[in-house]
Amino acid sequence: MKALVYTDTLELQYRDEPDPVPGPGEALIKIEAVGICGSDMHAYHGHDERRVPPLILGHEAVGEVQTGPLKGRRVVLNPLMTCGVCDHCQGGRSNLCAKRELIGMRLAGAFAQYIAIPERNLLDMPQEMDPVVASLTEPAATSLHAIYLAEKVLHRPISECRALVMGGGSIGAFAALMLSDKGCQDICLGDTNPLRRQTAESLGCCEVYDPLGADLPDENSFDLVIDAVGSGRTRAASCRFVKAGGVISHVGLQDNEPGLDTRRMTLEEITFLGNYTYSPVDLRAAIRALYLGALGPLDWVETRQLSDGAAAFRDIHEGAAAAPKIVLRP
Repeated sequence: MKALVYTDTLELQYRDEPDPVPGPGEALIKIEAVGICGSDMHAYHGHDERRVPPLILGHEAVGEVQTGPLKGRRVVLNPLMTCGVCDHCQGGRSNLCAKRELIGMRLAGAFAQYIAIPERNLLDMPQEMDPVVASLTEPAATSLHAIYLAEKVLHRPISECRALVMGGGSIGAFAALMLSDKGCQDICLGDTNPLRRQTAESLGCCEVYDPLGADLPDENSFDLVIDAVGSGRTRAASCRFVKAGGVISHVGLQDNEPGLDTRRMTLEEITFLGNYTYSPVDLRAAIRALYLGALGPLDWVETRQLSDGAAAFRDIHEGAAAAPKIVLRP
């Protein structure tokens, strides 16, 4: 089969790889669409010690089942594999499983024509659903999970809150769209990339600003701050912009540099929430929201061929991509 293989820092090769052979309880999937995630870019930059080249990256995928009882069905892949028996798994928080694995991390991912994955990781979807839209399930579920956790600790309903989203990638874009869908009327979104800012403005649900510019939102003015970047600088900014008693929802994993103002967080009872991926229920809810059009027309998503994947990574790296999400099709 053909696959896009991460071979070294800033290097990807589109080449022949052995066809995957499904083991017991696994199914062979023919990939139809797979998105480029920020964590794929993290590996591409050589900043993820868990993703060691040569490796097939990619985990935001949809495809057609080739083997087993679901043969012929189009499915969304749940890329997070867990033990299924620990307290977290059986308590509805399988994303916290100590034995969790993710395709495209240590295991071969979905930037390929085929992948083998456990049958229990296959999520049903409307068969007429556009596979490119369906491939957005994973990032949409990540945003949905972050907002769900924040809703549980906010002191007022989302519809009454002022919200700030840091980062205009797909997680940030989906967060803004979901906040709007939940009735939030006052949303700001910041991104340093002018092309992404233009795309964010086209969403029609948020006020957009340049974090490096002079015209910034008021500090100490947001009930909820969603950090979809996760850098020392954005953590510091989160602490400046959030209100006393507000919530910082931390989703991004760009670096582990200092930035939190823990003194202010303590004195003003600011809640800091770490958010990691999603549950299977979040994924199913995301499929439904995407299918029903609750998150808008999604015309900000760009589609390219898998064979052009190396160029897509390079464009994202160089800041030349306006689209918050690029989906590759084998």
